[in-house]
Amino acid sequence: MRSYRKELWFQTKQRREFINITPEIQACLAESGIKEGFVLCNAMHITASVFINDNESGLHHDFEVWLEKLAPEKPYSQYRHNGYEDNADAHLKRTVMGREVVVAVTNGRLDFGPWEQIFYGEFDGKRKKRVLVKIIGE
Repeated sequence: MRSYRKELWFQTKQRREFINITPEIQACLAESGIKEGFVLCNAMHITASVFINDNESGLHHDFEVWLEKLAPEKPYSQYRHNGYEDNADAHLKRTVMGREVVVAVTNGRLDFGPWEQIFYGEFDGKRKKRVLVKIIGE
């Protein structure tokens, strides 16, 4: 069994963004040479997420609206966490969207269902953050 590890870095221009990172994960898989196994991809920051869904702009807008209803950014005073930082909403949004994904690797390819893509969700952006890619297999 072999393993591969790489960190991907992102710096968003907005506080909240969704970025399709599927091409970067596919490049990592090709670089690893692993043909059968699993890819683990997780956000290394507690105000960011990695998740799988459809690459459709209307859906991404719906996520943004829905998450803002669940955990509105403002007023900052509504959250006990906010004091030194103003990102309590980002912690809550990350909890809802999840920390990581695991995808099977079959014949050297990500074994997705129809329309599935991997996304990085940023909820407290404008600074550099990491995503870990770990691939294990043969």
